Amino acid sequence: MKKKRIVIAGAGASGLTAAIMAARRGAAVTVLEQNDKPGKKICATGNGRCNLTNINMPPDAYRGTCPDFVSPALKAFSVQDTIRFFSELGIYTINKKGYLYPRSGQAQSVADVLAMEARSLGVKIKTRETVKNIVKDDVWKVQTETWVYEADAVILANGSKSSNIAGSDGSGYVLAKNLGHNIIPPLPALTPLKCKGNYYSSWAGVRTEGEITLHINDIPLKSEEGELQLTEYGISGIPVFQLSRYAVRALEENCRVTLSVDFLPEFSEEGLHAFLEQRAKNCPYKNQKELLVGLFPDKLIKVLCEQKNLEQAIKAYPLTVTGGLSFPYAQVCSGGVDTREVNAVTMESFLEKGIYFAGELLDIDGTCGGYNLQWAWSSGAVAGLSAAGEHVSDSQPDSHIHGKRD
Repeated sequence: MKKKRIVIAGAGASGLTAAIMAARRGAAVTVLEQNDKPGKKICATGNGRCNLTNINMPPDAYRGTCPDFVSPALKAFSVQDTIRFFSELGIYTINKKGYLYPRSGQAQSVADVLAMEARSLGVKIKTRETVKNIVKDDVWKVQTETWVYEADAVILANGSKSSNIAGSDGSGYVLAKNLGHNIIPPLPALTPLKCKGNYYSSWAGVRTEGEITLHINDIPLKSEEGELQLTEYGISGIPVFQLSRYAVRALEENCRVTLSVDFLPEFSEEGLHAFLEQRAKNCPYKNQKELLVGLFPDKLIKVLCEQKNLEQAIKAYPLTVTGGLSFPYAQVCSGGVDTREVNAVTMESFLEKGIYFAGELLDIDGTCGGYNLQWAWSSGAVAGLSAAGEHVSDSQPDSHIHGKRD
């Protein structure tokens, strides 16, 4: 019986996973990667340590026009499936408060084991090959500058425009659009936020704990707590990243976007007032700035004391957002291929039979904590299995996921 031919655009997290799954089901797989080696973006994740996944799954872990789109894939290839998959490939994971990392501490090891497994299964990984066009004749024809690859099925796993890694150019959006798909405008997500004003150099470099609340048209939308990084252009840190996709998209819709920072969230307003009064009684010889020593970093004390109402500044420091940092500084994008045009169970296009999607190219983005990589593993696994002709259902036993070869 003739092997099913599958061409995958992109040798990143979702593309390599799709390649392995399809090859394990007997397909002849070719992966086209425009960089000089596979898995380059994987190597940059988690500050080079690769937060593979997260054993916690909060209900708001994924965002998009249709965030529930992720459910079938996450059931078909779950967090436990991911852990087992990488364990079989040689990755021993360590758990840091639910965040899972390779014991090696190196993201490179994750990229390496994926590529090794793919090649052991006969997957052809063609580097420095950029897909220029995809057309349908009697079969799918994937055109690059140097060759035309024929395929029975094509998986687009090109990734998004985020990151400064070469190849993060959004070319997958163009290919999908040429195939008739609607593209939700991609915007930076998980990115620092720029704020209005010219005084931020005075607090630049400060790291401090706090709670930050996002307001859209003066209505509070969402709050996040954790370590904040104060920068020369505004504010950064994981809590800011978590809010950034909403802030950037709201600005795109011409909304007023503001932030309110609580630099001492462990106190209520009344509790803060009593706390500061007691500090003043304990040390009556201290001026206002000196009373804050031991509470906040020196640079932040100076900024807070310049405000008219100190207590209000501590509990609700106002910032007006003007934008997010651009794509090269963003960890992911919001937007992408409209998921309403894609089968959530198989990752196959509703518009073009034999075209599949995986990973960040789709209009799905996760919060910080390994969720974007989990989406890559899950969507890639489902796309690979489906393209190879295997029916994927969350009601099936997990035998379709594991086992290196038939």
